[in-house]
Amino acid sequence: MAKEIVAMILAGGQGSRLYALTQKLAKPAVPFGGKYRIIDFPLSNCVNSGIDTVGILTQYQPLVLNEYIGNGQPWDLDRIYGGVHVLPPYQQATGSDWYKGTANAIYQNLHFINRYDPQYVIILSGDQICKQDYSDFLEFHKAKGAEFTVAVMEVPWEDASRFGLMVADEDDRITEFQEKPKQPKSNLASMGIYIFNRDILEKYLVEDEADPNSSNDFGNDIIPKLLADNRKMYAYHFDGYWKDVGTIPSLWEANMEIMDPEHSGIDLFDDSWKIYSRNAGLPGHKIGKDAVVENSMITDGCKIDGNVKHSILFSGVTVEKGAVVEDAVIMGHSTIKAGAKVSHCIIAENAIIGESATVGAMPTATENGVATVGPDVTVGAHAVIGPGAMVSENVKDGEKQC
Repeated sequence: MAKEIVAMILAGGQGSRLYALTQKLAKPAVPFGGKYRIIDFPLSNCVNSGIDTVGILTQYQPLVLNEYIGNGQPWDLDRIYGGVHVLPPYQQATGSDWYKGTANAIYQNLHFINRYDPQYVIILSGDQICKQDYSDFLEFHKAKGAEFTVAVMEVPWEDASRFGLMVADEDDRITEFQEKPKQPKSNLASMGIYIFNRDILEKYLVEDEADPNSSNDFGNDIIPKLLADNRKMYAYHFDGYWKDVGTIPSLWEANMEIMDPEHSGIDLFDDSWKIYSRNAGLPGHKIGKDAVVENSMITDGCKIDGNVKHSILFSGVTVEKGAVVEDAVIMGHSTIKAGAKVSHCIIAENAIIGESATVGAMPTATENGVATVGPDVTVGAHAVIGPGAMVSENVKDGEKQC
């Protein structure tokens, strides 16, 4: 059965600008964000976008990357037909060599693509931190009747000369390509993410391979030839988070930006677009700048902006600003809203303690009961749950239960 689309991830770069980090490691295998590696992002984007057939083209120091990918199970890519495949360069009967450029890397793996008889091929970079829905990208490509589409981002005009730029008309059809020009005609920077109709990709790769003067690169060779032949080429505007982490400063910046998702646009806690990893579970816990945490056990995926003292927080718990948690057991994915106070209590999974609500109290000479809130229960704003109370149903705003 033919696949509609196959993804090819270019993951063979040496990453020389990352210096010590990549001396023994392929750039896509560089750790990121506490529990991830860079390759997790394009792989997760593929899975979240419904793409289940992925080739990863490796070359430089591939051992750690190959071990990390394994059979693809953490990304749900351990498929009998399709799934993820690591594709190193190999010797052919006709003679072959290392991948000579991005276009040559895909050319050497046309047999892999053709096994699945796809109508479309998406080509991705293995060294970018990006959250992108490739299904929207593909729908745009199909709606335009395109033969080639490139994802672009608008960059400040003063920075445009640092990028490969797509000049496009009012219908987003590409009319010109500029590679790091001194006088830019556009501020649409290529992200290095392409969708090709498979027949067009194969035709131009075969022609490029036969050209002894070609550098076998998409930007330098394939795209200019497509333009010269007046092919149907379009620019897809992407407005999410994207960063090329090919340098030490950019890798550091991307790591810093995950701690400020509201401004940066990269939210590793977004359940609607999970980033999967061989290190299973949620992202690392995040403790805000005004939070106070003392003598507590905090599990992965917690977000803490309030005060937590002598408590156990299971995975995915949120403690909002101004909330106080003390001598408490808070089970998975529960939320303690701003201004709430919970103490000497157990809060079960998926519970919500409303703003300025009170649950439990520290023991006294006459009362030392442990308050309990059951799973999926919402305790309303300003509600009061007394010491020793057992709550299994929702509690209305301002209500008291003792």
